[in-house]
Amino acid sequence: MATTVYSVEEVTLQDGSIAKLKPLSIKELRKFMAVITKTSEVTEQSESLDLLIDACGVALESQLPNLVKDRDALESALDIPTINRILEVCGGIKMDEDNANLTQAAVLAGMN
Repeated sequence: MATTVYSVEEVTLQDGSIAKLKPLSIKELRKFMAVITKTSEVTEQSESLDLLIDACGVALESQLPNLVKDRDALESALDIPTINRILEVCGGIKMDEDNANLTQAAVLAGMN
């Protein structure tokens, strides 16, 4: 009998899409971390947000490819709490709840 070592969490995106969040495979995680590490290089909050959206795109690409292909639709489907949850469940990055500044949180995420 097989044992699953992770849990799957369903979240509803702003556009009504359902995403089933689970840890990324190693292949997906490599792409995800390549995006996240870039957050330590940016100086503008909007650039950090763009990178976090890109990271969410990597995490959602296999199950919602049409949404991820349309950047405007992806941005409309995400909000900050959902981005944080995707980063935590899929990439193992826990955003600091005491840190209200998105740029600082993105830099912290890049150091994990």
